[in-house]
Amino acid sequence: MKGKLILEDGSVFHGELLGAAEAIGEVVFNTGMTGYQEILTDPSYCGQIVTLTYPLVGNYGVAERFQQSRQSFVKGFVISELCDHPSNWTMEGTLGEYLLKNKIPCLHGVDTRAVTRKIRSTGAMRGIIVAAELEEAEIAKRWQQTLSADVVKEVTTPQRYEIANDGPHVVVMDFGIKKNILRSLAEHGCRLTVVPADTSYQEIRELQPDGVFLSNGPGDPKAVPFAIETIRAMIGRWPMFGICLGHQLLALAFGADTYKMKFGHRGSNHPVKNLASGRVHITSQNHGYAVREESLADKGLVVTHRAVNDGSVEGMKHQLLPVFSVQYHPEAAPGPDDNVYLFEQFMELLAKEVALCQKNNI
Repeated sequence: MKGKLILEDGSVFHGELLGAAEAIGEVVFNTGMTGYQEILTDPSYCGQIVTLTYPLVGNYGVAERFQQSRQSFVKGFVISELCDHPSNWTMEGTLGEYLLKNKIPCLHGVDTRAVTRKIRSTGAMRGIIVAAELEEAEIAKRWQQTLSADVVKEVTTPQRYEIANDGPHVVVMDFGIKKNILRSLAEHGCRLTVVPADTSYQEIRELQPDGVFLSNGPGDPKAVPFAIETIRAMIGRWPMFGICLGHQLLALAFGADTYKMKFGHRGSNHPVKNLASGRVHITSQNHGYAVREESLADKGLVVTHRAVNDGSVEGMKHQLLPVFSVQYHPEAAPGPDDNVYLFEQFMELLAKEVALCQKNNI
């Protein structure tokens, strides 16, 4: 079936519609060469239509092991060439089958480089995926739909759960966490209690953690005021490590500010400079908001990492408290192991917390 992607500014991109599903959402692009299933199941894409710049998609199929959450939360998928005959010894099905089974609207055969150039020049905007023959009156009705701002509540875990281990106890605030992040924390020895995004400070305190992890997630950090208040109450109580949305929420909890970027950072090939070591690491990223650097000045927070491409804040830490965060996803390992040290750094803070509690019989 013929279909099309229509952007908010009137731009139209034609292609083939897989199935008959439609979509409306913010159109963004990802520059990664692989990882399409991880992208589709990353909760940080909730409410968005994702365009991939790499031309051939689906060539190694799909498998359960690549799932990053309980389901896909993307609104739509726009790609150039959909591979019909993938080949990989781990594959359990084709991408086309996966998209149809999970009812993910997909427009393929699209000039995705043109879509990307449009977004880069104009900025991220809403778009709709519809059948090519849909009448203008019906298209106008589609534009009347509003996008949900409550995306964190949509993707967070509905109930608390634990991942057993013998190491320090970490409470994970789930704003849309990826399985690979939980796996990385567990592999470093953490005993994890994963809690919903709206869990209160009192509930977390009753869990008696040694540290708190603030996860990645979708949307505008200012649209999650309940999480900001909880994080603010935890400052100075336990070591904290934030990633992506968790990084932004941490900044807001300290009284700093965030802003919406023109088109964001999404891909597995973003260079970031560690200001302490001077080394540049290759990182995986997925965010449309960033911390405003000038707002950190009087909050006790200092910039630790910076994006090489545009100079934006990619990491920060508190000058006195055991609190730090990064904007990117260190567990994704595109380097491949450039950023494992961040988890080790968190483990060192947890070890100090455990030793202090033992010394004071807490």
